[in-house]
Amino acid sequence: MIIQEPLRQAEFVKRYKRFFADVKLDGATIVAHVPNTGSLKTCLFAGSECIVSENQNPERKLKATLHFVKTPLGWAGVNTSLPNLLAEEAWREQRIPRWKGFKFLKREHKISKESRIDLVLARDEAHFASGAALHFVEVKNVTYAENSTARFPDAVSERGQKHLRELMRLKEAGHTAELLFVVQREGCSAFAPADEIDPQYGVLLRQARAAGVRIAALACEIDPQTGATLSSKALNLAF
Repeated sequence: MIIQEPLRQAEFVKRYKRFFADVKLDGATIVAHVPNTGSLKTCLFAGSECIVSENQNPERKLKATLHFVKTPLGWAGVNTSLPNLLAEEAWREQRIPRWKGFKFLKREHKISKESRIDLVLARDEAHFASGAALHFVEVKNVTYAENSTARFPDAVSERGQKHLRELMRLKEAGHTAELLFVVQREGCSAFAPADEIDPQYGVLLRQARAAGVRIAALACEIDPQTGATLSSKALNLAF
């Protein structure tokens, strides 16, 4: 996926207050927005190469946004707004074989008063309108990795636990449901839940898989000049 704003190479200095990072760009230290609420465990290394975009909107306080950081395993994508867009792009370009039969997609579909699902897929618009046997997809961004195994979450995620329960309820209601882990992390060949960080999430993830919720982890191809693309390459599920 090509990010609209120009991408620039910079040097990562430090992250603070969760949404801010100091980076060195053209010899000067500037503050960049970090679009990620997670811990970014195993991603941030002082002095490492990073990629930022520059926004020319004069009303925007922070002109730079941090998108990618270099780690010992390769590039990691930290922008959590990208995975849903990457998944939609992959659907539109028919890169995911199991989605080819779905010609209709809606993002941020409301499934209750309190919750929305990232993607809902249907054969066509009439099938979507009927509400019968739809395919619901929740998308998660993965940046945490140990050795060659991508892991999720990187912090306790009650929201993620809630999404797993919702996917199981959708499956019980006669729909198909899928949890798609978008692995914005190079150098990974397998995926597993981070049980030591959020054991309850690991329990629910295994329950969801046993209940028929499809669990998939797809790798991203990261180009520091153009951004990230979701590939059809599935990581092994190591749990």
